[in-house]
Amino acid sequence: MPHYIKLGHIPHKRHTQFRKPDGGLYSEQLFSTEGFSNDYSILYHAHPPTQIISTDPPINAMPVVAEEKMLQHRCFEGFQIKPENDFLESRKPVLVNNDCHIVLAAPRESMTRYFYKNADADEMIFVHAGSGVLYTQYGELPFGYGDYLVIPRGTIYQISFTDSNNRFFIVESFSPIRYPKRYLSKNGQLLEHSPFCERDIRGPQDLRSYDEAGDFLIKTRKKGMQYGLHYGNHPFDVVGWDGCCYPFAFSIHDFEPITGRVHQPPPVHQTFEANNFVVCSFVPRLYDYHPQAIPAPYNHSNIDSDEVLYYVDGDFMSRKNVTRGMITLHPAGIPHGPHPGAVEKSIGKKETGELAVMVDTFHPLQLTVEALEIENQGYTMSWAE
Repeated sequence: MPHYIKLGHIPHKRHTQFRKPDGGLYSEQLFSTEGFSNDYSILYHAHPPTQIISTDPPINAMPVVAEEKMLQHRCFEGFQIKPENDFLESRKPVLVNNDCHIVLAAPRESMTRYFYKNADADEMIFVHAGSGVLYTQYGELPFGYGDYLVIPRGTIYQISFTDSNNRFFIVESFSPIRYPKRYLSKNGQLLEHSPFCERDIRGPQDLRSYDEAGDFLIKTRKKGMQYGLHYGNHPFDVVGWDGCCYPFAFSIHDFEPITGRVHQPPPVHQTFEANNFVVCSFVPRLYDYHPQAIPAPYNHSNIDSDEVLYYVDGDFMSRKNVTRGMITLHPAGIPHGPHPGAVEKSIGKKETGELAVMVDTFHPLQLTVEALEIENQGYTMSWAE
């Protein structure tokens, strides 16, 4: 991300000698997700971040695809994903393609026995239920209900939960997750018409350096495999860092909706973008105020994108029988719109309290085995009343 942060102690100039109190050198590390040609941060470690002391046999972590091709509306009951104690074991991919994986998770226990690094993908973790702290080399990020946690690929992290009731909607992106280009100035500042600004972005805080020797397991995801890498020093031994590439939090409750006299198109809800998909936030807002306005969305054809809607809270005027954690998939190639009766019912309404996250992908999504296990079979024909 383009906003500069500095925490802890760093030398006056990069790539110069930076010594410890005992005279030894701190180890400098440049961190970037796009080589040397885009945003980066520089971290200073008490020990070289390269000292692997042993490795575990790799484990296959590829999603199991159940349906590669289909053309019908689908629905999945997300809260039917059963909680698991372990954070990684709780992550269940439900919709996948070569650009992103959409994952549900319900972890009960904090990560205490290992650290995690996704070397394949940026992660956007939406917190539907639960609270805690995300610990990284950059510092701490407290989180709670409604937060997006955006974690650049390659970031080593642990999560500590306040209690055992946690529900996450996760998007793993195989390209960097960014703010929409139309919200940014040529120099990277969020513009006046953006539905959020830098004040709403929460960066890491309370940098603490752990200068500890031992056996520290970092479970690392790469090319669909999970590797166990054991390091001889604590990975959070950073004494200082600065730069523009780091994990951050943004609350969906800080998204300011854009409204108009007549119904506004879905791009006004856009929050993030990556290569070949976008993320949107639907939040409580006033309805359209033209005297003849129809608040319900108009029917529209998905010719070039699959639409995924994750329902968080509130009453959705365009859908019947919505449950918390429900996921609907409206694939490219067929039109979709409000359920029967929803259009007339919406007329005259002044506002909505709905809360949802939408992911539009520009390449088709595939359904996993886990998705079929939680499918609501009656949804496909729910427009035929």
